[in-house]
Amino acid sequence: MSSRTSSKRKGRPKIAVFKFASCDGCQLSLLDAEDELLGIVGAVEIAYFPEASRTMRKGPYDIGLVEGSITTHHDAQRIQEVRRECKTLVTIGACATAGGIQALRNWKDVNEFIRVVYATPQFISTLKLSTPIAEHVPVDFELRGCPINKLHLVELVAAMVAGRKPNIPTHSTCVECKRKGNVCITVARGTACLGPVTQAGCGALCPSYDRGCYGCYGPMESPNTSSLSNQLHILGQSSDQIVRAFRGFNAWSWQFRKASEECERK
Repeated sequence: MSSRTSSKRKGRPKIAVFKFASCDGCQLSLLDAEDELLGIVGAVEIAYFPEASRTMRKGPYDIGLVEGSITTHHDAQRIQEVRRECKTLVTIGACATAGGIQALRNWKDVNEFIRVVYATPQFISTLKLSTPIAEHVPVDFELRGCPINKLHLVELVAAMVAGRKPNIPTHSTCVECKRKGNVCITVARGTACLGPVTQAGCGALCPSYDRGCYGCYGPMESPNTSSLSNQLHILGQSSDQIVRAFRGFNAWSWQFRKASEECERK
């Protein structure tokens, strides 16, 4: 290898992908973006990605992508090590940004779950709560979704390589519905929908098929969850139904958590 080629290779940002408690769906979104990544793959080095390669290069890394929530004592220690190894840390997906579906245990007694599920509960060591990465270490950017939008990930990596701010939408799913020409299913059919308080990213997938938004991308910027809760009551939704609506993939995000707990107290 020539010294010029070696110098060019050393200049590429090193990217590492880490997994914590999750289903691997967001990492699969990254793998599914192979065609889109071809345009920037020469500008970066995938140095650490156990899901995709047996080659593991040691840190430090320029960009760390973290999937999954913190659920064990080992996780809590390991994320500190990951943070120290990464110049820029990005959380990807609902588990990493909001605790994931496993955060539903945060309102219950996790020891009771362990007792019921496992034949030998004494072998299980876990934390009481499932929490997002940002509750343990500083995070530089959050990429929402369950799973993430692969094009958002490509935009994020491209922006970091170019040294600019990522162009990721923070408006609501309702904007996506309008752009697609969808008739509002709440206004037209009285269907309960979290679209008004959910961040865009899925292309209004569920409303496009006459189903209410499930809030997969978490709370939009400055969501008015109290107003939506009132509207859902008007549509005939019970308090229990509204609580369950907000306690989905992003249940532990503070905006959705506050909305569900306020409704639960009524």
